[in-house]
Amino acid sequence: MIDLPLKKLRPGMVTAQSIYNSSGASYLTKGTELTEQYIAKLRNLGIMDLHVLSYSSEVSLLPPEEVLSEKTRVMAIQRVYDVFSQVEATGTFEVEPLAKAAAAMVSDISSRSGNLVQLTDIRVHDEYTFAHSVNVAMLSGMLGRLAALPEKDVQELVLGALLHDLGKIIVPSEILNKQGRLTKNEFDIIKHHPEAGFSKIRCMSLPDAYTLGVVALQHHEHMDGTGYPGRRKDKEIHVYGRICAIADVYDALTSSRPYKKAYTPAVAHHIMVNCSEGQFDKRLLKLFFSNVAIYPVGTVVKTNEGYGIVKQVEFGLTDRPTLIMFADQYGRILSEPYEERISEREEHKIDSVLDDSLLLSKIRNSGFDPASLL
Repeated sequence: MIDLPLKKLRPGMVTAQSIYNSSGASYLTKGTELTEQYIAKLRNLGIMDLHVLSYSSEVSLLPPEEVLSEKTRVMAIQRVYDVFSQVEATGTFEVEPLAKAAAAMVSDISSRSGNLVQLTDIRVHDEYTFAHSVNVAMLSGMLGRLAALPEKDVQELVLGALLHDLGKIIVPSEILNKQGRLTKNEFDIIKHHPEAGFSKIRCMSLPDAYTLGVVALQHHEHMDGTGYPGRRKDKEIHVYGRICAIADVYDALTSSRPYKKAYTPAVAHHIMVNCSEGQFDKRLLKLFFSNVAIYPVGTVVKTNEGYGIVKQVEFGLTDRPTLIMFADQYGRILSEPYEERISEREEHKIDSVLDDSLLLSKIRNSGFDPASLL
């Protein structure tokens, strides 16, 4: 798998990411073989780069199964889009369609529990919030299930997470999509969205409206009390808020925005585990990354013994995947690549994910695409 700039995409390459618009329709579904027309569509949408399964159009691969089915994801994005539109127009919304979407998501999360979280989808920038809400709800539901919450609570958590950014309707789009650093005044405006969302949800005729609203209110609180809006800490933060906080940050880090490229899951993992001391519930964070592919299938990594491509990622061992080693420490292609379960060899360690531009250069220079080994 390799992230290629648009100008490097060629017909025959297979997409490793889906691209959604605001109403949930997919411009392009992952696993699609690119054509000249699709590439032109990406150019018109302003998509600058895209993950494909292989640099070679002759390597036939399928993307890993996701936690949510395409049908459920599209329906949920449509429902969130409808909710935001209704609230902006009338101040309220119809809850039943959104509750049905939440139920479908929980069903997928349960029935596909063997599937790990892989790559984040791509959202056209102006419609980021809707697909982001669905991803956060999916990740929250997955974590709620791993934390052994009752199914009723998981469904309530997912519904609340679908609404967690409802308060952003008060934030001007030029601030939400600003390229560059926010001013203090702009950030202060954004910091009002948890309370705005909580107020709107609590005032509606919803079952358990207060509990649903707590997800919106507390998803920016930190365990050490440095978050906002209430500077709550530890057990003062509802478990739904603690779960949604992890899901929200992970999806934000791994998503492309007008002002930043998406971080890889490995970089997001490093930031959240090592650079965010005091922000997250440590037990929940460990559970979360037990089911998120830190090195998704198809990722090319450099280890202390050479270069390998990720063949398989297992629950609880997401930082120690099964590799196919194809080059030595000096980058020389092995005559006989071999499979290595690094979870069984503590001394074999991953140093880094190979930079996509460097990977592209190596493929061109050697004429060998590691994806051909999968």
